[in-house]
Amino acid sequence: MIQIFQLYVFILAGFVGFIIIQRVPPLLHTPLMSATNAISGISLVGAIVAAGGQYGRVSTILGFFAVVCAATNVTAGFLITDRMLAMFKGQLKPGQSKDAAAKTEPAK
Repeated sequence: MIQIFQLYVFILAGFVGFIIIQRVPPLLHTPLMSATNAISGISLVGAIVAAGGQYGRVSTILGFFAVVCAATNVTAGFLITDRMLAMFKGQLKPGQSKDAAAKTEPAK
């Protein structure tokens, strides 16, 4: 009976999460990605503890896969956030010429 209840909670959480993320305006995607990167970093620490805690062979194997997944998520999140922020660097402010924008843009 408990497994069925846990399955219901998992399905409901997935559905609610999908609906919430779908309704986020594009202007908030970058701060939201930064927040999820922080959460993924916490997950990475927990996965390292599970992988290296000598709790058993199954815990070590699952912890290793959790470390790989969390590290991939953190890395990809930072790359996506950097790419999104780069899209805003080249935008002109109202009344600003292209020459003025080029002078204020930091050198790479």
